Amino acid sequence: MALARVIRILAGLVAAVIVAAILLKLLSANPHNVIVSDIHDAGRWLATPFNNLFHPKNGNVALAVNWGLAALVYLVIGHALATLIARTAVGGMRRRGAIA
Repeated sequence: MALARVIRILAGLVAAVIVAAILLKLLSANPHNVIVSDIHDAGRWLATPFNNLFHPKNGNVALAVNWGLAALVYLVIGHALATLIARTAVGGMRRRGAIA
């Protein structure tokens, strides 16, 4: 169950970094600021598989759509994996008689 919790937390953190990078870009945060640059670099790296998936004409919209989809996929897969692990752990404890 602790592993499931860790996976959920990591999926949430990954999605939060990506969403923060999207917001910083859309709000025209100073790209030369170290914090902004680091968050954007991390978001870019995490969303790499989703780059250029959709091609809206506006670059900011393309970034928001593609990276937003990446954040959603990380959340869905992370939570599904955590749920599967949690159910497997509970099922294993029931078979051993640990849970009545």
